[in-house]
Amino acid sequence: MPHPNADFHRLLLVCPVVFRQLLPGLLAVLLLVGRASGTSWPRQLTAAQQMEVAPEATSQTSLTAVQARAYVEVLKMRPTVAQQLLRAAAPTAAGTLLVQDCLSITELLVSQDASRYQVTIEAQTQRLKVLEKAAPGALPAYARAEIRLHQAAAQVVFGHEVQGAWSLRQSYQQMQQVVRQYPRYLPARKTLGMMQFFIGSLPESYRWFLKLLGLPGSVEAGLHNLRLAATQPNDFQLEARLILGLLEETYYKKPDAALELVEGLHRQQPDNLLISYLLISQHKKQHHTDAALAAYRTRPTGPDYLALPYLQHMAADLLLYQGQYAASLRANQQFLQQYRGQHYRKDAAFKLYLAAWLSGDAAAAEQYRQQIGRSGRTVLEEDNYAQRFFEDQLPLNKLLTRARLQIDGGYYRPALLTLNNFRPGAATPLRDRLEEPYRRARAWHLLGRPDSARLFYARTIALAGNAPYYFAPQSALQLGYLYQVEGQRNTAKVYFQKALAYPRHEYKNSTDTKAKLALKEVE
Repeated sequence: MPHPNADFHRLLLVCPVVFRQLLPGLLAVLLLVGRASGTSWPRQLTAAQQMEVAPEATSQTSLTAVQARAYVEVLKMRPTVAQQLLRAAAPTAAGTLLVQDCLSITELLVSQDASRYQVTIEAQTQRLKVLEKAAPGALPAYARAEIRLHQAAAQVVFGHEVQGAWSLRQSYQQMQQVVRQYPRYLPARKTLGMMQFFIGSLPESYRWFLKLLGLPGSVEAGLHNLRLAATQPNDFQLEARLILGLLEETYYKKPDAALELVEGLHRQQPDNLLISYLLISQHKKQHHTDAALAAYRTRPTGPDYLALPYLQHMAADLLLYQGQYAASLRANQQFLQQYRGQHYRKDAAFKLYLAAWLSGDAAAAEQYRQQIGRSGRTVLEEDNYAQRFFEDQLPLNKLLTRARLQIDGGYYRPALLTLNNFRPGAATPLRDRLEEPYRRARAWHLLGRPDSARLFYARTIALAGNAPYYFAPQSALQLGYLYQVEGQRNTAKVYFQKALAYPRHEYKNSTDTKAKLALKEVE
């Protein structure tokens, strides 16, 4: 791998902060979106746009039948079957090397097993050396850039941010070159678009640094390239469809389309563990606890499938929403026993604390609270929130905590009844006095009562001042969305800007990203 020069290396020394901002979104896609062929995304391009990227068909462009079948098995998270298929493929062919790398990076990122890191990096480097000698073609060039991106993900996840920054820069620039040289090759548009979107969605305070690295992101260009790849047949169309659907659900409030896509894929491929995971995740994000647990309990299992411990962590949350504290404890304990990574450990310990505390086991709750401080990292917002709870030493309020969990689970009216029992007094902490109207606002909002939601969001903002809690920034963001839906663009803009203005809170990164993207839509 080429070495950066001394000036560039000094610049990279400040990269950990920036790449920790980029990591959650980028990894979510790299880790959770598989690859396989698929049918068209419902949102169609114009005829001119379709002509712009009419697919090229050469021997150096498409996967072979065997390689494509192996991809399907990678998507299903069945590594043994995928390896068996790859034995029948040409070992040094670009498509074979790409499928092998997708399999190895999936195993590494799912397991988070540090003992596999060096072996994975070395294998990637060897594949890249073979590809450097390959005959010219879109697929070999694309494979090089894609494998380099996988290497960047592995390096950043396992704490090698400087190397990861250099690898990401190489991948980005190589993928740009693939698009320039092969403008009709759709898979390159997919990956370039994904990187452009995530880099472009970062706060402005980080953008200057990424531009110096040669990583000029653009949300608009990213979405354009993703849509090109998602709307026309190619080996990686399903991947592009899933990435686009997840981005639009997360950042543009289009949950129905994402759920419809995943449900349709699940009906077609009930033996696909990745699609089952996405179905559980979408139901959970959309507060459909019963449906999410049903999908979890009917997910494909067996010795052929890759172990996915994070599913237990998700199930623990769902059971916590339902008040099944003992079952939630068991699920998170299973997760921590099977999972080898450092992310989500603090979050899991916090959820163990909640389950023990809400069930009345004070001694166990204190043990789990101490566990928050001893384990894991604070790269992800969930872990950062747990660590902040541990450090603040401010006790939670049981009524407000139950209401929060009920709302997260989709039990909105029971949550309002729970909140009716909350009686603030002179000694009630500011955090709790802010949380109560915010929870009411969320319940009314999700019940489809925008007028009541606006009242309590506004009350939260008025009470908060610049308090370092997320309730007021989130209230501003949600008010912006409500006014945007009603067509009051100027008022929506004011609230999105207000959401960005809060200087410090637990979910600042994700709140700022959503507010920034929303501002682009109303300006």
